[in-house]
Amino acid sequence: MKTICFYFQLHQPFRLKRYRFFDIGNDHYYYDDFQNEEIIRRIAERSYLPANKAILDMIRQSGGRFKAAFSISGTALEQMEVYTPEVIDSFKELAATGNVEFLTETYAHSLASLGDHEEFKSQVKLHREKIYSMFGIKPKVFRNTELIYSDEISGLVYQLGFKGMLTEGAKHVLGWKSPNYVYASAMQPQLKLLLKNDRFSEDLSLRFNNYNWNEYPLTADKYISWIASQPEPEQIINIFINYETLGSLHPAESGIFDFFRALPRFAAEKGISFSLPSEVFSLLKPVDSIVVPYAMSWVDEEKDCSSWLGNILQQEAFRKINKISERVRLIEDRRIRQDWNYLQSSDHFYYMNTKHTGGRGFSPYDNPYDAFNNYMNVLSDFIFRVNAQYPSSIENEELNSLLTTIKNQGKEIEMLQKEVERLRKKTVKGIIIEKN
Repeated sequence: MKTICFYFQLHQPFRLKRYRFFDIGNDHYYYDDFQNEEIIRRIAERSYLPANKAILDMIRQSGGRFKAAFSISGTALEQMEVYTPEVIDSFKELAATGNVEFLTETYAHSLASLGDHEEFKSQVKLHREKIYSMFGIKPKVFRNTELIYSDEISGLVYQLGFKGMLTEGAKHVLGWKSPNYVYASAMQPQLKLLLKNDRFSEDLSLRFNNYNWNEYPLTADKYISWIASQPEPEQIINIFINYETLGSLHPAESGIFDFFRALPRFAAEKGISFSLPSEVFSLLKPVDSIVVPYAMSWVDEEKDCSSWLGNILQQEAFRKINKISERVRLIEDRRIRQDWNYLQSSDHFYYMNTKHTGGRGFSPYDNPYDAFNNYMNVLSDFIFRVNAQYPSSIENEELNSLLTTIKNQGKEIEMLQKEVERLRKKTVKGIIIEKN
């Protein structure tokens, strides 16, 4: 029997305000609070809230047959907590059904897996803790920022204790193979993989509201019939999309919510079920492994990482922020650690993209060069603050050695203080006994 695995991505970055060269060293607050609040409130009203209501209705009206997985970045959750707490409440209501699974990703929706493996591990653990603290659920499945994946990344994910991961079903990786199976990592055979089905995912994310598409309008019964007509051995259809597809990229008047609400009924008529990623991984074995020596993603025709790191602007910004990662991890200042997370969001690098004009509508900048200049000004001030705590004249290894020595001395002093206190109590006790 065929099953559909729905996965939705939710992410919002902390967008930067216009930060001038003369602000460096004088202004340590980097964010455009007005824009961040306006955007998430608008998307919550158009997409997140009505989409969550639609998903809840689908679960209840289908008798619990409909299921879906979500990956919500830590930065998105933080903004929801501040500006739209009702969205958090609606996700808690979904979680209570038992038909929703939350996945782990990098906290800041960052590119850390491509640059700093220690930072990647740290962000994954931080995100996992955030999901547990908010929803009481310990995620079992991982999905990287924008489905970025490589053999090397799969090794890191397996080390973090995950048994399954979601990624792109890129044609240059699969060749003649179908994405409609469970696969395994070539580097870590114990790590199972679910691959996005491009056709069925993009029918919803890209083509649903396209009047020039020869299949327009797309109806739920037509869509389900296409899935049912897939070859019999191909049992898993992985539909991975941005959650803003529902209500924002395709507005309510396009019929997107009515389309989704009708899916469980037509799926039941065709004997098609819905499954969570963890359920698929627990029930099915991989049919083969896939080899991915170079990182891929779910973006653009190339399905690579050039949208974030494809030009010298992006590469220089990425190099500069990664250069200070070891030093930042030594700092316990809450504001610095918070800014560190926010500055790593992949969006800042995407705004510097010169490949195409697509996505300019999502950028707060007029052009990629403005994005680069603004980001580098902010980063220069951030580095100034980091160096104020740990001067750049001290090499990382020397600094680590000094901090380790200080830490060890602190532990030794603490032990000696406990010993002094123990001897003091013993002496006082002895004096009391002698007096008696």
